[in-house]
Amino acid sequence: MTISGSTQRPAPQALASAVEALAARFGNRLITSQAVREQHAHTTTWLPTQPPDAVVMAQETADIQDVVRICAKYRVPVIAFGTGTSLEGQVNAPAGGVCIDLRDMNRILEVHAEDLDCVIQPGVTRKALNEHLRDQGLFFPIDPGADASLGGMTSTRASGTNAVRYGTMRDNVLALKVVRGDGEIITTGTRAKKSAAGYDLTHLFVGAEGTLGIISELTIKLRGIPETIAAAACSFETVRGACQATILAIQTGIPLARIELLNSEQVRACNAYSKLTLPETPLLLLEFHGSEIEVAEQSRNFGEIAKECGGGDFTWTTKPEDRTKLWQARHDAYWSVKALRPGAGVVATDVCVPISRLADCVTETEDDLKQLNLLSPIVGHVGDGNFHCSLVCDVDNAEEMARGEEFMHRLVERAQSMGGTCTGEHGIGQGKQKYLKAELGPEAIDAMRALKQALDPQNIFNPGKIVPAA
Repeated sequence: MTISGSTQRPAPQALASAVEALAARFGNRLITSQAVREQHAHTTTWLPTQPPDAVVMAQETADIQDVVRICAKYRVPVIAFGTGTSLEGQVNAPAGGVCIDLRDMNRILEVHAEDLDCVIQPGVTRKALNEHLRDQGLFFPIDPGADASLGGMTSTRASGTNAVRYGTMRDNVLALKVVRGDGEIITTGTRAKKSAAGYDLTHLFVGAEGTLGIISELTIKLRGIPETIAAAACSFETVRGACQATILAIQTGIPLARIELLNSEQVRACNAYSKLTLPETPLLLLEFHGSEIEVAEQSRNFGEIAKECGGGDFTWTTKPEDRTKLWQARHDAYWSVKALRPGAGVVATDVCVPISRLADCVTETEDDLKQLNLLSPIVGHVGDGNFHCSLVCDVDNAEEMARGEEFMHRLVERAQSMGGTCTGEHGIGQGKQKYLKAELGPEAIDAMRALKQALDPQNIFNPGKIVPAA
């Protein structure tokens, strides 16, 4: 094998020897059936499914270590798998190899309520964690929509609807334990809220997509459940008006917990799928956290801004069931788009721009969709300048697919030309490798290759992801 994005398969005899050794160690927790292997490589992109050669169901850190040691001996790739909700082919196995399924490593090891942190295994999902924390008045705020595992969310540097107030996974991970290429453990930090001790190894692995090591334990920040939570909806005449209201709200310091944009196409899809009756014009969904007085003031201040920007009636509620219905509709955006054209494929992609360019980027993207005669409803975590397109295409229609690929390429180029990024939260995986050089420059790519070479000299950790081939 070679470094730099290589997807060269291991020698057949080496693979057979590795699988034999794994079978001896794990028994029926080593699975080689076609169906299970394909389940561990499914992807919601247009990328082809590339299954591993075997799947190991890990139950403890020692299992990860033993898989890595065996695979390192025979130079066989290792791909970590959480819940499979990543969007850019991160769980594909282009070089084959062994997938480590971490779902059974789902224990919450320690909760330090007084310090607002906890220690967990990587297979813990965000919903399970928050269910466990609720009685202690605590919650973990990062909400990417899917009930993803915290290990996977860390590996892809996930974000979501609460990021405008609480940050992304990068801001909420204090320390990690990571299995390195020889099977030994790296400890990247402590429970202290800040440290100046050595290199920032924690954030090197946050967003590394399993290419530098496999996370076996996480220490993450928690927050207190707010006294009052209010959800709101506000319709606008134009997308530009909705974006401008977002910009003004951020600039004036209103402490929004969530602010999500749905363009008119997305509102139409949500109405049909979630049985809502929202006006089918651009919409902002918001959430405010704080005391009753603070939430009322925040809502009032945003309402005044919305009116200045062409917003209509501004309604809000503190009833949990009403808030849940509203946000469930937002989280079901992908499925609502899929229902618009049964049988067609849906590809979710995202970009992120400085918030001052948000209105320009979204409106130019809508114009581009019209020009290319494509359907792609838009949703966005617009408080961060991040938005998503759900492109609907007939995968059997070569001409339509070509237009879809052209649109996604132009979308990335547009965002990058505005000082933005090819991905705000989906990650690079396989799908967006080709955009890294233009965004960061060849020197940065060389630095990534050097890090990969240093930490994974045999290129066994999730090869073919992030770093483009030389």
